[in-house]
Amino acid sequence: MREFSSPALGGGPAGGLADSVFDRAEREPRLTQSSRWADGAWVPVSAARFRDEVLALAKGLLTRGVRYGDRVAVMSATRWEWTLFDYALWSIGAIPVPVYPTAAPDQVRWILAETAAVACVVEDEDQAMTVGAVCDALPELTGIWQLDRDCVAQLSADGAGVPDALVHRQRLAVTPDSMATIVYTSGTTGRPKGCLLTHGNLASVADALLAGWAEVFHDTRGEQPATLLFLPLAHVYGRITQVAAVRGGIRIGHHAKLSSESLLPALAAFEPTFLHAVPYVFEKIHRRAREAAEEAGKLELFVQAERVAVEWAAAWERRAHRLGPGPSPALRLRHAAYERMVYQRVRAVLGGRVRAVMSGGAMLGRELGLFFAGAGMTVYEGYGLTESAAAVTANPPRRPKFGTVGRPVPGSTVAIAEDGEVWVKGPGVFSGYLNHPRCSDEALCRGWLATGDLGVLDEDGYLTLTGRKKEVIVTSSGKNMAPAVLEERVRAHPLIAQCLIVGENRPYLAALITLDAVALAHWLRARGRPRLDVWEALVDPELHQEVQRAVGAANTSVSRAESIRAFRLLPREFSVEDGLLTPSLKIRRAAVVERYAEDIEELYAG
Repeated sequence: MREFSSPALGGGPAGGLADSVFDRAEREPRLTQSSRWADGAWVPVSAARFRDEVLALAKGLLTRGVRYGDRVAVMSATRWEWTLFDYALWSIGAIPVPVYPTAAPDQVRWILAETAAVACVVEDEDQAMTVGAVCDALPELTGIWQLDRDCVAQLSADGAGVPDALVHRQRLAVTPDSMATIVYTSGTTGRPKGCLLTHGNLASVADALLAGWAEVFHDTRGEQPATLLFLPLAHVYGRITQVAAVRGGIRIGHHAKLSSESLLPALAAFEPTFLHAVPYVFEKIHRRAREAAEEAGKLELFVQAERVAVEWAAAWERRAHRLGPGPSPALRLRHAAYERMVYQRVRAVLGGRVRAVMSGGAMLGRELGLFFAGAGMTVYEGYGLTESAAAVTANPPRRPKFGTVGRPVPGSTVAIAEDGEVWVKGPGVFSGYLNHPRCSDEALCRGWLATGDLGVLDEDGYLTLTGRKKEVIVTSSGKNMAPAVLEERVRAHPLIAQCLIVGENRPYLAALITLDAVALAHWLRARGRPRLDVWEALVDPELHQEVQRAVGAANTSVSRAESIRAFRLLPREFSVEDGLLTPSLKIRRAAVVERYAEDIEELYAG
């Protein structure tokens, strides 16, 4: 087994996660801990005010019967009240259980029943009705609190007579080994399982990121670092971003939607100094920038600037690893020429101050990472799981290797088993799955977590992911193929939104492909063609030829036996609402294969 470790930076965490709220307010009461969107503007909230609101809500929860060790579900999109409930519950030793706001009633019933939740925080009337419809099967559930009906103010008012000391007594009883949250896996391969994560798990990972990537988080002008949290707080990636921000004195804002139409104006108004994001965000920004350039008649300029950015970033990457001298004088001049015309405008999309972004949740293409680095925003790709409290690896500051997910974060170890599976060890690794001892035993072995992912480690300890063990396709000829990398290469084409490769026990590989609706409309306008409805698009010869070029370009990186030999365009993108994507935007492969079984059969007919 090949392995690589990064030494821990400093000692382990002490106490519980809520302590950071009270400690920060004591040391820096005027520090802006968060900003909240109200009346068309971002309103600052000091560390002292945040502490007072957490304390007031914690006292209200005590009056409603929530006790140390109780589980309370939170079913909401990302918003500041979620953070408030997290820290109020942690202040009294209770355990928040995140539930995606799009969860179906049977999923809600399963999570609330398995965790024996005593209460559920919901966002609106629809979610309240979802919980209400299943509460007959939940005897432990005694309360449903609705955010849009100002339940925070009501609970806080209820607790006005509770002494502060009662909260502090319970908060100080929390240790790093105390259970902090139960986060359910995304369920790409079956029913979601609840991961038991302690205060120490979350604090250790957050502290490792704050220590090892301090220069990434801080503004070059010395201002307070700030980040806009738009990832789902029901997902561990969003959660660790929140914990790191509170522990690190980083100003944080909340935004509920991941769509580019909603997110980009929010970023421009908030002006973050760094971001945590998923590849979807970078793909959308790149596509929209290219489309805007084409509509302005400047596509050739953008293509040239893109090529220069990639060359410039690749040259700096080689220099960082002592493999080259860096950009040549001629390349520096060309790069400087495009700074104002192209790169500055790309950065302005994210508010203008962002110089670094941490990306996770899925693989980011090397070329795309190089483009953003060349445009002045380095994307530090990382990797982690719910079972590891998010980050296990990340590309280090000033020494990224684009196309990899970096080296182990401080205190962690990564190993590659004989079959290519990635195993990890570190303070963020969970203690097991709730009520699933057999699954826990399968995942954990002498402190190691078997991730189910496939990958390779290079001589410097950088990890490159190659796929998932459960997603490996075995064709009828016995050829094994992990589809993730090839799918990512197909998706690099601006028209293509999603790609799923099939071929299990078939003679060759084929693909189901969905199109980006906005990109398709732009592609048609650029060619002076009328807008096509979805069914016309599926049979349009010119469009098929364009997609075939994308598939052909991706196939050049693999052997013929591993290439996509046929594809089918589908009428709509996979979505969370139709059950084909997880809330963290991963494709539910089994669900897609079942939904489009007839299309797959037609791909292999004859």
